[in-house]
Amino acid sequence: MLKNPISNDQKSKALGKMMNKYHTHNDLLSNQCSSSLVQKIDAPLPLVWSLVRRFDNPQAYNQFIHSCTVSAGDGLAGSVREILLVSGLPGERSTERLDRLDDDLHIMVISIIGGDQRLVNYQSTTTLHEDDDAGKGDQTVVIESYVVDVPPDSCQMDTCLFADTLIRCNLRSLSKITEKMAHQLPVAA
Repeated sequence: MLKNPISNDQKSKALGKMMNKYHTHNDLLSNQCSSSLVQKIDAPLPLVWSLVRRFDNPQAYNQFIHSCTVSAGDGLAGSVREILLVSGLPGERSTERLDRLDDDLHIMVISIIGGDQRLVNYQSTTTLHEDDDAGKGDQTVVIESYVVDVPPDSCQMDTCLFADTLIRCNLRSLSKITEKMAHQLPVAA
């Protein structure tokens, strides 16, 4: 097996470029906060992307979604979905728009445009990147960042903690599901 000719230093630089290009939010308003979370997954990028890109089926790995219905569009940019949240969360529903879906660069941008949940003026960017670290085989790095308004009855730290917790749980779920799927794939000869 040939090892990836890209050094760890080059990988770090490439990941840094992706963070700077898609996940840096320097234009925050005083009532907004943002964060970026990274999850390494032991599964090939095409497999992970096949779940992430499904705007019509986020409940495949998002454990906080009870159901999803696409109310406008065909699952491509501009589509709108209605989400029913699981009980126990502050709020019952969310209306979300798919702002960007790039199957070549593996980028998905989603905005919350309505609903009764606490994430107001929320926009997330998710990017996937191949990582063949130390010859372990196909691995994917998922980066998800967001910008959100801080509610008047909250603070930046609490708002980021809430959003980070949801995203971290979803990324761990995505990792667990796709790694299990990857182990069930036939081995290439």
